[in-house]
Order: sequence, then C-alpha cells, then structure tokens
Amino acid sequence: MVTIQLDDTVDFLVDLLNIHSPTGYYHEAIDFVEARLKALGTLDLWHTRKGALMGRLKGASDDRPIGLTAHADTLGLMVREMKSDGRLKINKIGGMLLAGSENEGVTVRTFDNRRIRGTLVPVNTSTHVNAQIATTIRDENSMEIRLDARTTTKAETEALGIGVGDFVFVDPRVELTDTGFIKSRFLDDKAGVACLYAALKALADAGITPPQDVYIQIANYEEVGHGGATGFPPNLEELVSIDMGAIGEGQNSDEYSVSICVKDGGGPYHIDLTDKLRRLAAANDIPHRPDIYLYYASDGTSYWRAGHDARVALAGPGIAASHSYERTHRDSLLHSAHLLARYMLEPV
Repeated sequence: MVTIQLDDTVDFLVDLLNIHSPTGYYHEAIDFVEARLKALGTLDLWHTRKGALMGRLKGASDDRPIGLTAHADTLGLMVREMKSDGRLKINKIGGMLLAGSENEGVTVRTFDNRRIRGTLVPVNTSTHVNAQIATTIRDENSMEIRLDARTTTKAETEALGIGVGDFVFVDPRVELTDTGFIKSRFLDDKAGVACLYAALKALADAGITPPQDVYIQIANYEEVGHGGATGFPPNLEELVSIDMGAIGEGQNSDEYSVSICVKDGGGPYHIDLTDKLRRLAAANDIPHRPDIYLYYASDGTSYWRAGHDARVALAGPGIAASHSYERTHRDSLLHSAHLLARYMLEPV
C-alpha cells in the first residue's frame, strides 16, 4: 500500500523553501535534501561534478532503468554594480518577475559570507517626489537594492564587503493557511522536490521494491537551462521531469491536481510516457490536468537537447503566479506525489 505522508511533505517543503538557493548557490539546499533522502535508508547517493544530487533506488531489475528529476535551484539576483549613492544595481538570475518582487526583503551574501539586509525597490520610489513612479516599467535599470546600512556612496558600500557578483537572496515569505494553501516564492520547483521526496518515502515506508532501478536527480541549474542535461545512465528508458504546472488564463492546470504537461516551449513530450502517466492517474483516481505551457521548458528539455534518447514526460503540482509570489495547495502535493510513487512501481 502506498501512503503519502502529507504533513511530513509540507514540513519538508517549508524547510527547503527557507533555504536560499538561487542558481549557482546550491550547497545548503542540496545538503538538506541529501540528508533527508539518506535518512530513508533506501537510496545510494552521490554528486555530479556540477553539484547536482544523484540517487539510485535499487529495483528488481536494472536492464531498463527509469529516472525522475526535480530542481532545487531558484530564481534570484546578483549584484551588478555599486552605485554612486551607495545602492546596488541588480542582475537577474533566471526569469524573476521584478514587478512581482517590488518591496520584497533581500539579503546580500558577500564573498566572505557576511549577510547584509536590504529591500528591492524602484529607483526614486516616493510618489511625493516621482510623479511617474506608478507607470515606470520594472526592470534591472529601474529597480535597485536599498541596503539597511548607513551608506550613501560607492566607497561606503564597498567597505561593507559587498562586491560585484555577490548573490542576493530574495525572502521566500512562506505562509501556510488553514484552508490548505502554501504561499511562497520559489515553489517552482521546491514543491516538485518535496513531491519526489514524499513518493520515495512512501515506497520506503511500505518496503516496496520497484520493478526497475530508479535514478533520481535534484538538479541545481534548471533556471538557466541546463540542469538535467547530464548525470543519468546511458541506458535510461524513461525520464519524468517533475516541475510546476503553470496556472493562468487559458490554462487547464489548477492548484488542486497533478499537472501533466503534454507540450511546452520545447515541443511535445513523449506521447507514450505522457499517456502512461495519464492512464496511471486515471486508474488510481488521482485528479490530474493535462496542459500545454507556451513559455516554459524543463530539465527534460535540457536532457533531450543534450542528445539523450530516453522517453521524457513532465508532471508536477499546479503553481499559481509563477516567478512571482506563488501559491499551491496541499491537495496538489498529495496527488503529484501519489502519481510519482505509482509511476515508480509501474513496469517499463
């Protein structure tokens, strides 16, 4: 019997959300996931040279292994320039929606690992001073970091230890509601990592051996387009990329089901594997929503573009307001994890 421990899954997710991991700064998040997976006692774990976490769950056979990948890296910012007034010019990591991050708290991590607080604000913010502030486009030139330090010059900011290339961590602002919603930045794709953890834990708790070896990857460069390109064995038969289902006007996904992406910006996923996931969901009464995401690609896309030829599909929890202040529901985590567990138990 496969049982998803939903409270434990949400606790895992909250802990992971509160660990900063913009692409390029991954050690703490990867270490956290590694420790939790190691505690299951069922996986062999190792790291790729690029820093991704790999694992193998031993199956009854190893001739047609399958894979699952989710990414722990998130959007973020870097320091591009110390401005003459002591504030910081920014450079985006990935596709963060700056208009959706306005007035959010941030932490600048210096090269020597000091942490300095600040706020992401529009340049010349005050409406009493700037009559155009309401209609100014929010981009890297019109937004800046106001440091919580007494600095009014470039030299004073440099004296704090801040330099070009320092990572800027954006506050996730995690909130759990009594109606079952989870609100936070960076649910993409830490919710997917939590679902994979929950599925692996369900199999471990039940003492079930899958029919084939299962390889997992917790990627650390997905947000810049090459997270899942390497690391899997050459004889991999199938790969399920676990990532967010995008919600919005014209979309079929919601916050309460598992989303199954049939096509995204990289083209259609493999019809046989996509149909397999849809059949498994239907057979096990798992609420699911097939969908197409026009402005989206995944680690599965990266894997294919690197020249690998396993069948690839994509599924994961539905996430509202992607790349801004996001939201999902406990039900979506439950159904996504359930489908992943069922998938690992299905013959190839």
